[in-house]
Amino acid sequence: MSDVEPIRFGALCWNQYASWEALRGAGIRAEQLGYHDIWTWDHLYPIVGSDDGPIFEGWLTLAAWAEATTRARIGLMVGANTFRNPALVAKMATTLDHISGGRAVLGIGGAWFETEHRAYGLEFGSSPGERLRWLEEAARIMRGMLHGEEPSGSESYAARAVRNDPPPVQERLPLLIGGGGERKTLRIVARYADAMNVGGGFDNVKHKDEVLRRHCADVGRDESEIERTVGMGVCIIRGDRAEAQRVMEGIFAANGDARPWTDQLVGTPEQVADKLRPFLGIGFRHFIIGFPSPYDAESMERLVRDVQPMLEAE
Repeated sequence: MSDVEPIRFGALCWNQYASWEALRGAGIRAEQLGYHDIWTWDHLYPIVGSDDGPIFEGWLTLAAWAEATTRARIGLMVGANTFRNPALVAKMATTLDHISGGRAVLGIGGAWFETEHRAYGLEFGSSPGERLRWLEEAARIMRGMLHGEEPSGSESYAARAVRNDPPPVQERLPLLIGGGGERKTLRIVARYADAMNVGGGFDNVKHKDEVLRRHCADVGRDESEIERTVGMGVCIIRGDRAEAQRVMEGIFAANGDARPWTDQLVGTPEQVADKLRPFLGIGFRHFIIGFPSPYDAESMERLVRDVQPMLEAE
């Protein structure tokens, strides 16, 4: 028996510029195709293209997916810590775990999009450093509640010996922290997270992983306890790269007339596999793949039907 972790694909279905029927259906389709997990954003305004457009709230999207699916894990990639009290978030994730029969992931990050905070009257903090101080305290509170402890806040949060009753269905509901800040974010990952998510291309991911390992050594954490996930942007698969590029350009235009991203998983199955393959060598085998509205069915299918077997044959 091999002890190599299986290759896993997660479908990150963008919740902007979509109808509810299409967004709901994208999550259901991802599970039917065999994706290990389904995700959406935690934003209140669109973040790609014009922010003057529609977007659905993340937690309620997850709850609906939990009722409509049976197998795939479900989470936010990632939750905005600034939006909600962390003790409440732990309770929400626990409730989602019960709705889904033990499939919830609590994804959290420091938040970055000032426009939506100002519009909704949400505290944004004076700097990224302040938001990360909030995130560290929040991660401690959430991790404690999910473990059956009764944590209290210290500087930023007023929780007092807060109970989480009933506990999650899962013995250890995963806490995933997104972001690659080297001094603070990855140290928070080392202290509290069960999983991390980082992107920005192979060289960046490799470097961030090395930084995380150093933080784990500093805080006395076994780095193998932390699952590595990598955000891979958008995937469009066709029989030739030019056709895939045209499809991507049309999809981005439909998302607030956004400028298409560069260096994405766009091309033939073989070309997509070639871009993913280097990550296997540094231990990243869980890929989070973006699917913008209108959720290209061909790409979603061919990624698991054609690309995944190529990588598993390595």
